[in-house]
Amino acid sequence: MAQFFKFTLATILGIFIAGILSIFIILGIIGSLMSSAEDTEVVIPSHSILNLKLDFPINDRSLNDPLSQLDFTDFSIQQNPGLDEIIRSIQKAKEDPNIDGIYLSTSSIMAGMSSTQEIRKALENFKESGKFVVAYATGFDQKTYYLASVAKPLFLHPEGLILFTGLNGQVTFFTGALKKLGVDMQIIRHGQFKSAVEPFMLEKMSDASKKQTSALIESVWAELLKGIADERKISIGELNIYADELRLNDAKSALELGFVDGLKYADEVKDHLLSYNKTEKQDDPNLISVGKYIRTSFYKELSSSRDKIAVIYASGEIMPGKGNDTQIGEENIVKALRSARENSHVKAIVLRINSPGGSALISDLIWREAELTKSEKPLIASMSDVAASGGYYIACNAHKIFAEPTTITGSIGVFGMIPNIQELMNDKLGITFDAVMTNKNADFLDITKPMSPFQQAVIQKNIENTYSSFVGKVAAGRKMKIEDVDAIGQGRVWTGEQALKIGLVDQLGGLEEAIVAAAELAKLKEYKILSLPVQKDPIMQLLDDLSGESSVWLSKELGEYAKYLKLFNTIQKRDMIQARMPFDLEIN
Repeated sequence: MAQFFKFTLATILGIFIAGILSIFIILGIIGSLMSSAEDTEVVIPSHSILNLKLDFPINDRSLNDPLSQLDFTDFSIQQNPGLDEIIRSIQKAKEDPNIDGIYLSTSSIMAGMSSTQEIRKALENFKESGKFVVAYATGFDQKTYYLASVAKPLFLHPEGLILFTGLNGQVTFFTGALKKLGVDMQIIRHGQFKSAVEPFMLEKMSDASKKQTSALIESVWAELLKGIADERKISIGELNIYADELRLNDAKSALELGFVDGLKYADEVKDHLLSYNKTEKQDDPNLISVGKYIRTSFYKELSSSRDKIAVIYASGEIMPGKGNDTQIGEENIVKALRSARENSHVKAIVLRINSPGGSALISDLIWREAELTKSEKPLIASMSDVAASGGYYIACNAHKIFAEPTTITGSIGVFGMIPNIQELMNDKLGITFDAVMTNKNADFLDITKPMSPFQQAVIQKNIENTYSSFVGKVAAGRKMKIEDVDAIGQGRVWTGEQALKIGLVDQLGGLEEAIVAAAELAKLKEYKILSLPVQKDPIMQLLDDLSGESSVWLSKELGEYAKYLKLFNTIQKRDMIQARMPFDLEIN
């Protein structure tokens, strides 16, 4: 028997040691792959073409995340640049004598509407150089076609189609599932339009929610149509008819209606790209990806100035904790604002926000740090795809706020949501609880029983106080009357274009326009960009990934189903009082 235990323990120890060694071997392989990919400078030949193949999730900032870049099929590093590097690549390619043009080869862009607009504007600016932009795909969804419509020529596969149907704003409701599980969501809220709780208490949109959702998608659709109409010389009226009648159901119709310039196979498009080079004979066009282009010396050229503009990226839901590249915590953004404020070389700051909001408390902590920062240096807020509720809270006191026309913003409102799992535990699972208390409300926020009316009243008062504080801060930051903020608040969501008209933003534009405005306020002509928060070393980031902190790889593997897993994961981490966007809206 002693011999048996000896061999068993030896086997367990051997497995444990082998597991530890395997982890270090994996770390070493990934580290060496990333190091070689980052350190190798790329030299591109003349008559090259920048290839925009945007078939990966596009974040505001490139992620320093090994698992998001690792292709497990062949263990190669797939460098997926962020919006920052994509925009800069297009800008640098405009001036690069070795780049003749851009080839956009994307069927379905994995980015928000505002991010897509920023790329499109960069392409429009690129065309001013006289260089070409060619687009081709086997098919286009609406958002990607909006992006590709800037190209001339625009080609489609002979058997492809353009999905052009109009926008569909869809909200997922969980009320029925919660009833079956025996979970009751206890809701306390402020705001006529604060419908973030509706998916947990209703089975369809309320009239108020339908009203704001309709206004929202109509505004986005109008912007999309305007861009297509201007480039393709098709009237907005005709575009709506084609969408209503599903007229673009085949490639031939797309050509006849003027949506594309030709129907070609990939090899024919290759020949077309080769035709731009009049001085050299090539067998294949010199296509260079953004991932490679960012490693060229021309891309890396920087200003010699010591002055800097700090761009602080605040992306994801606002939650307690340290935060990371895809989640806003009190530590990462507060430290970044403080670091930029105390850095003597930083002359202005741009707070780049892509967030639906979240914890009201953490939003207030960030707001306070922004308030301290703006008293010393110019502070500009730049809104990406969404900067709503808590996302607007942390932007409202900036010297100037920028948003794209399709940015989702506003949602000035507050809510609380506390689950009651008594029925689930008692009736479904047969688990009961009993307790003794020193005071009559010692069970406050106990999710195994319903709240008392008194406890609900306490939370309601806290929410009213938080809403009043939120409105007051917006009124002070935007130099508006409190009653005027309340009138456009109440949890209602607006597009950037609508927000401009009601005074919630100062100017339409993306990150580049915000940086220019920051430079003007700081009276800078030459400057470098300092990106914050400082990203972790890839190996340290990998350790976080292996401990379950990273969600990028999960998104890639689970696709659209990952959002539901993330939703329930974040719900359990949320603070009691939330300043969050009214819904997780899918615009298709």
